Amino acid sequence: MGSKTNASGHRARRPLSIFAVLGLCCFFYLLGAWQRSGSGKGDNLALKVNNLMTDCTVLPNLSFESHHNDVEIVEPAEPKAKEFKPCDVKYTDYTPCQEQDRAMTFPRENMIYRERHCPAEKEKLRCLIPAPEGYTTPFPWPKSRDYAYYANVPYKSLTVEKAVQNWVQFQGNVFKFPGGGTMFPHGADAYIDELASVIPIADGSVRTALDTGCGVASWGAYLLKRNVLAMSFAPKDNHEAQVQFALERGVPAVIGVLGTIHLPYPSRAFDMAQCSRCLIPWTSNEGMYLMEVDRVLRPGGYWILSGPPINWKTYYQTWKRSKEDLKAEQTKLEELAESLCWEKKYEKGDIAIWRKKINAKSCKRKSPNVCGLDNADDVWYQKMEVCKTPLPEVTSKNEVAGGELQKFPARLFAVPPRIAQGAIPGVTAESYQEDNKLWKKHVNAYKRMNKLIGTTRYRNVMDMNAGLGGFAAALESQKSWVMNVVPSIAENTLGVVYERGLIGIYHDWCEGFSTYPRTYDLIHANGLFSIYQDK
Repeated sequence: MGSKTNASGHRARRPLSIFAVLGLCCFFYLLGAWQRSGSGKGDNLALKVNNLMTDCTVLPNLSFESHHNDVEIVEPAEPKAKEFKPCDVKYTDYTPCQEQDRAMTFPRENMIYRERHCPAEKEKLRCLIPAPEGYTTPFPWPKSRDYAYYANVPYKSLTVEKAVQNWVQFQGNVFKFPGGGTMFPHGADAYIDELASVIPIADGSVRTALDTGCGVASWGAYLLKRNVLAMSFAPKDNHEAQVQFALERGVPAVIGVLGTIHLPYPSRAFDMAQCSRCLIPWTSNEGMYLMEVDRVLRPGGYWILSGPPINWKTYYQTWKRSKEDLKAEQTKLEELAESLCWEKKYEKGDIAIWRKKINAKSCKRKSPNVCGLDNADDVWYQKMEVCKTPLPEVTSKNEVAGGELQKFPARLFAVPPRIAQGAIPGVTAESYQEDNKLWKKHVNAYKRMNKLIGTTRYRNVMDMNAGLGGFAAALESQKSWVMNVVPSIAENTLGVVYERGLIGIYHDWCEGFSTYPRTYDLIHANGLFSIYQDK
């Protein structure tokens, strides 16, 4: 019943809707006709707009040329990139400041000829160093510790000369590094285990180490898995490419020698240093070389000697030296160590270990010829002197001179003593922490742009202007290491870098770096060109 009523209501309303629509249509038609007739308001404006929009008359004398030709138009100059041509293939392993031909023009006395001797301006190459034929991407870490492609470092002499000592072996198209050394032919691991029975290597107390005369740097290579960073150096000499082998393996190393110039490291830098048959004449020049090791060794640090004259009773015939000569050398060495306030901790077989006292107050013997304290870190191209570098003053015998360091890894972000004591102008504990935050942010941004950063593909990394070491600290990982370079004209912050448990070197970027070509996977430069502007 209800549904019928609704249906008849709908039918009644349909005619009304139709008439309403028709009425509206008629109204708008008449309105439009009235406006077009000229009687409607606003029609004149609409007509003018329409005429303006549709009137496309082209003027006969229209010119699109510039009407201010009296002013010369200068096109914006685009910087033209300078293209460098490849160097001759003979420069494949060119090291500008350690070239053999130039080196041989200098005296051999005190290894002067093996020091840095850079080319004059007119002799500098202006070309790109070519890679050797067949060069390929090195093995990723940790495989690179044990293997390197022959094509990358095509030198076989060490495989013959050091075959018995297990430095390096040639197998097919690769070199294999068994981990041996002159004084540890059965492997670096066993050698380090013996050192660790005396030196607290395992607990983070020892983080930075120095290897003088490193060979292919197997000691440094095997310390890495124990979270110890070793700076290894060796000269470019008849032991072809030993430093090049080290870097190809992914191990920190530079070309260097103990001659007449200070090592390019700050005072109190290393927790541990060693000479494993490095053949440095420690007792010559009134002990000057040992005094230089003392300068770079931290208070409480350790020095290891394996090789002449240690265990001379066993090796005097092998070394082709008399018993009397070797005995006298060891006696003199012991006296020098005592004068430097080092305490002998161990001697067994081929190894002897000394420990440097933590401050001058605990030293029973007064050292002669004390150097000036103000030049302890001013070492770039500075001649060594026969004097002991003094330690910072302390108030008690238990205080560590220069400040005690936390164990690694806490040491990485703790406020370094040099900053806490105000030794770095303009840097406070607060600004140091801000610098760390900033570099963490930057490194995260770098990683977003380049996904390979932080992987083993970028093993050897260099920071050309390291500052406080914030970049390296933010990148810290077992997958890579960073060579923190502090330019010789920059604020001297390298001591802070070492106090953080990182490694680095002084350098002047107007000269060639002490390395071989193709030895770094990633190079970082922040603010570098600013400090060298107009230099």
